Amino acid sequence: ALWRDRTRARVVAVTGTAGKTTLKEVLAQVLSCGGKTARNAMNYNNQIGMPRAVLGTDGDEAFWVMEAGISQEGDMDDLGSVLRPDIAVVLNAGTGHTEGLGEKGVAWHKARLLKHLARNGKGLVCADYPDLAREARATGADIRFFSGCGRDVEFRAIYAGAAPAPHGADAAMVDSCGLYRLWLNGKEFDVTAPFRGEYGAENVAAVVATAHMLGLDVQAIRQGLAHARMPAQRFSQARAGSWLLIDDTYNANPLSMGRMLDAASERAAGRPFVAVLGAMLELGSQAAMEHEALGRRLAGLNPSAIIWKGLYAEDVRKGLTLAGYAGPWQVVADAGEFMKTWRTLQDYGLEDKAAKSGGVVLFKGSRSNRLETLMAALSGQGNLS
Repeated sequence: ALWRDRTRARVVAVTGTAGKTTLKEVLAQVLSCGGKTARNAMNYNNQIGMPRAVLGTDGDEAFWVMEAGISQEGDMDDLGSVLRPDIAVVLNAGTGHTEGLGEKGVAWHKARLLKHLARNGKGLVCADYPDLAREARATGADIRFFSGCGRDVEFRAIYAGAAPAPHGADAAMVDSCGLYRLWLNGKEFDVTAPFRGEYGAENVAAVVATAHMLGLDVQAIRQGLAHARMPAQRFSQARAGSWLLIDDTYNANPLSMGRMLDAASERAAGRPFVAVLGAMLELGSQAAMEHEALGRRLAGLNPSAIIWKGLYAEDVRKGLTLAGYAGPWQVVADAGEFMKTWRTLQDYGLEDKAAKSGGVVLFKGSRSNRLETLMAALSGQGNLS
């Protein structure tokens, strides 16, 4: 807190249930177009990681972008009292870490960040979550609102479809960029960003709003977004044979799981789509219900196959059955079982279909599932046949 008081940097704090690390990384890259910028490494965002990131700064930055992650009651007060942000960005609020956050609800705990604003500080809150908007207003903070679905608020964005990769982009960015339409100060313009899907509109609106509030012009914001890179294990993409492999293995909760499934399904666009998923943890008494709901949502996407690792398989299967899914379903314990299952999928002709038009495999689950080991096994198989 003492070091924060001594910095001349404009301090941005980022929190939310899903996507806060991605937002922090992309926002920091955009702000670097306007001055030296420091940020947390990876998702070091708790009472140990965040203060260490603060103490690791040089002290001559123009901007700090610090992520605040919570899982227990009182966590946000610990973090907010250190950061005292000039801008506090609350990206979203959904079911996540409910096991430790008590009865007041996730939105209430996320909005606590707004109680720790610096003098003349401002909140930037997503208007797309009614509970969050209500709790934010109740803090009495000076708040601006943004929207990722075109709501009539000060900053808004919508997904406008796929965009070509920026000039000079590396292979990892090819076919992974989205086009987003922004409304800012009554003006409409498009930006290319390293997101692909409707979920990215929320992130783009937050990035543009924050950068604008910190004085960056539209040209700098567009340039920063066009050349930004996604952090590892957050919708990272690689190609293996006929398949596009999407790595979103770092963590999962119901909000992030649903978003990534929708985004991956959109990428498949009628081609073979395999969902390799793992349990969503720290949901407490809501765990069984949320996993059954996940099964229902999966069934609506009609994936070519579903492979599951970890707890709550019975609940997911129940939701799938109730929603009428009749495709391949298999539970695996490790990479070896996963590869055996993958080979049995050839009986359904998935490899032949993918060879003609390509296919998509999404890997997504809570951290302890270590789904990256399954992706590594699959990507090491050459043509995957």
